[in-house]
Amino acid sequence: MDNHSKKILIVEDDQFLREFYQELLQDEGYFVDVASEGEAGLSKIQQNEYNLVLLDIMLPKIDGLQILRQLKSHPPKTPNLNIVVLTNLGQDSIIKECFSLGVGGFLIKSALNPGQVLSEIQSYLNKP
Repeated sequence: MDNHSKKILIVEDDQFLREFYQELLQDEGYFVDVASEGEAGLSKIQQNEYNLVLLDIMLPKIDGLQILRQLKSHPPKTPNLNIVVLTNLGQDSIIKECFSLGVGGFLIKSALNPGQVLSEIQSYLNKP
């Protein structure tokens, strides 16, 4: 499967970061969809199929943890959807809760440069 058939949703309220990640991924040939707040992100996850969702935790309306809890009770359209949390919150309790809610991975925004973000995303997309 080439990059062009991979769909990624970015749920991020910071406009600069959202556009930055969107451009980074589109330049690699991925199809990228975006949501700038939690409710829009949740409804996109429930209505569309994605190969990967990059989910911020701190979001307006409903936060990333609430989205993950909702998806537990109302599963996403994509079975076994790969969700990677993209955040600056590194608290163990939040990380633990995310993993218990089925998150595939955790990226700390401030700790990664664009190349590292890209290689992390590609490794999640290539997981069987």
